[in-house]
Amino acid sequence: MKQADIVRQLSSNDLKRSVLYTQLLLFTLSIILSLFLFSSMTDWINLFEFNLYDILYYGVLPAFIIILINIILDKFVPKQFLDDGGINEKLFSNQSVYSIFIIAAVVAISEELLFRGVVQTTYGYLFASLLFAAIHIRYLKKPVLLLGVLGTSFYIGYLYELTYNLNVTITAHFIIDFILGLIIKFKIRGDKNE
Repeated sequence: MKQADIVRQLSSNDLKRSVLYTQLLLFTLSIILSLFLFSSMTDWINLFEFNLYDILYYGVLPAFIIILINIILDKFVPKQFLDDGGINEKLFSNQSVYSIFIIAAVVAISEELLFRGVVQTTYGYLFASLLFAAIHIRYLKKPVLLLGVLGTSFYIGYLYELTYNLNVTITAHFIIDFILGLIIKFKIRGDKNE
């Protein structure tokens, strides 16, 4: 059974629950691994520095650059090269803005805790960035989407290398997912009204 067929069988709320459960698993895994891989929890907690300049300059600004690149790709690349099997459309098109906010926050926190906070801190930038891209398995047969997720992964990993601040990468990841989720929601609604 193809991924698109599976997606069609799920309601948007089923898909949302699946995403949230998966993220809960990643969050739990990051906490457990942190207990074993960090010499003390203080070392781990120190990765969360509130530095407004870093958050704005290395978190917010790069997020909008990535969003702009996605908008440009959406305008100029044929749709079949950007089709993820309908998952993102199914997930975001019927959600409220509040639900999209929660989904984006949960995904950003859980994935950044695991991939930057645990994996990149312990095993390095290259491994964490490649692993992050690999878990987005639905993109592996879509070269444009794969390059996009690889580029985003390496870029966010690089931001972490510059700052060693999870608040920066969580902010960037959240803004990207939240704004792109809103774009999908309102674009789908706009397409239906035309």
